[in-house]
Amino acid sequence: MRRKFLASPYASLAPALTIILILLGTSFIYGLMQSLGYLTIIGERELNLTAYQNLISRQGTAGREFWVSLGFSLWVSLASTVLSAIGALFLATLLNRRPSNFDTFALNWNIAFPHLVWGVFMLLLLLQSGLLARWAGALGIIQTPADFPILVRDRYGIGIILTYLGKEIPFLTLLILALLRTQSDGYLLVAQNLGANAWQRFRLVTLPLVRPALVSGSLLVFAYIFGAYEVPALLGVRYPRTLPVLALESFTNPDLRARAEGMAISLIIAFIVFMIAGFARAREEMQG
Repeated sequence: MRRKFLASPYASLAPALTIILILLGTSFIYGLMQSLGYLTIIGERELNLTAYQNLISRQGTAGREFWVSLGFSLWVSLASTVLSAIGALFLATLLNRRPSNFDTFALNWNIAFPHLVWGVFMLLLLLQSGLLARWAGALGIIQTPADFPILVRDRYGIGIILTYLGKEIPFLTLLILALLRTQSDGYLLVAQNLGANAWQRFRLVTLPLVRPALVSGSLLVFAYIFGAYEVPALLGVRYPRTLPVLALESFTNPDLRARAEGMAISLIIAFIVFMIAGFARAREEMQG
């Protein structure tokens, strides 16, 4: 058994994986203890569920916003994921008709930029004093910057969603495109010979082929967006805020007792993200 393990590729990764597991385990235990009220910095050493009770009952520093932030996070994550999946499905189907190396290069070029960089670009583009507003003013479409619609730092998260669309559509498109280009056109030709129109070929042939990759990729996109901080912090408003932003605000609150609520929110986010990622992984194994 030992020889078999040493001969496997996992043996070379064992030291790095051990260090990662120790760091993650230590961080998790530290966060869990703080969420349970173990705050030695202010002399609190008695474990309790006060932070979680405050969140559920809308009390405490973060509790008053918790449910609103949870709903806002779900809205941003779900809207971004669904729109990204629809856009990626359409774009991949379109690009698959004319295979080219340039399209994959263009998609990978977009993915190379971090979300924060893309968020800054969208901020400069969509502000009421941004590039689009100036172009609209130069063309006479609007008279003043105030006439331009509020697309960033709005209470509906439009700017946040648009930023994620610009990042996640290329990612999902690459997944779907890679699958489409490994499939034969035989099924489509058979369907066409049987009298199926373009919509029927897409619905009955293309969509079932790409559904596993699309669903698994969408779950990962949802999990990432739900736990992401940088874009909502940059393009969001003070109220409502997403859960990651609320968690960090609570953890950095001058009132050190609010740290417990911040850690509790962080653990709730981590639990939801790991559940979604685990479900996506289980789907891949079942289909594989």
